[in-house]
Amino acid sequence: MGIVSKKMNKQNLMHGSIFVMLRKFVESNYDYSTWMDLLKKVGVERTSYPMHGMYPTDELFAIVHEVAEKMEIPVYDFMEKFGEFMVPDLIEMYKDYLDPAWCTYEMLIYTEEKMHGAVKSQDKRTSPPKLLVTKQGEKRLIINYTSKRRMSGVAVGIIRGIARYYQESDKVTVIRLSQPAAEKVQILVDFE
Repeated sequence: MGIVSKKMNKQNLMHGSIFVMLRKFVESNYDYSTWMDLLKKVGVERTSYPMHGMYPTDELFAIVHEVAEKMEIPVYDFMEKFGEFMVPDLIEMYKDYLDPAWCTYEMLIYTEEKMHGAVKSQDKRTSPPKLLVTKQGEKRLIINYTSKRRMSGVAVGIIRGIARYYQESDKVTVIRLSQPAAEKVQILVDFE
């Protein structure tokens, strides 16, 4: 399958960091030659994605579909696994914006303001998903995820990855309440 060129705008370009993490994920499950084979299979001629470049979103989705097929799992499940995998790198990248006293609950409350705020201030070309986090008591959050890219699986995976990072996986339940491929997805997060 080849990649068709389109007029590029902010919505159909993604920051190189996501491609770098995708490559790292593929290589952690397989190896470098698998990554190169995937690029060739989807018609991508570049051999790397420098971290601070901007690249076609279609390339990311083409690679994601091929990896999911190789892993023999649905694309949504792959995106969840990928989201979980990214968390340690994301926390390392944005540690200066995080409070060391935070745990999963606080991290989710402040992701839009601190993490996405940092992403946007560091590179104006980026367009991370919009997250509206609403408290429903002390033990429940509702997260409204909005993105034209429709990558809610990554968001769900990141939430689970944050809980794992803070060693709270056994105390945090994450449930997607909307269709996974929707532009607007609601995610319920319960805390014990």
